[in-house]
Amino acid sequence: MPYTPILATLGYVFSPDGRRVLMIHRNTRPDDTHLGKYNGLGGKLESDEDVVAGLKREIREEAGIECDVVQLAGTISWPGFGKNGEDWFGFIFRITQFTGIPLTNNPEGSLEWIEIDRVPSLPLWEGDRFFLPYVFDRDGPQFHGVMPYQTGKPTGWRLTTIPRT
Repeated sequence: MPYTPILATLGYVFSPDGRRVLMIHRNTRPDDTHLGKYNGLGGKLESDEDVVAGLKREIREEAGIECDVVQLAGTISWPGFGKNGEDWFGFIFRITQFTGIPLTNNPEGSLEWIEIDRVPSLPLWEGDRFFLPYVFDRDGPQFHGVMPYQTGKPTGWRLTTIPRT
């Protein structure tokens, strides 16, 4: 059977000094499967856009800023991640330069600048703890992983990395 995941972007916006990251605290909608969790910014790709255009649109919609410098940190296949067991495939980006002043909230929750060292102590998706060290290592390898989910929990993690040259 062909793999037909929902394609999405997930972006981590770094502060100009590189010590903080802009995250959303999903604390607005009671029916949100992400309720209470902190996450990067992003969402589903639209059929007429490439992955970078989709990332920039999502960041603009969710944070009110324009991405000036983006870097692909990696990709993750999340079989079974969706609310009803749908498969997701995410393109994970670092945004190291942006224009504008980020919003403080949006319809999904509060936007907060978080010290990178503090991120692991936040309520996150359990699986985020596997890949976020690669996102926050700005000089580290590009990563490509598979993280199957079942009933809202990761059941594995396989990873291939590509060294930066």
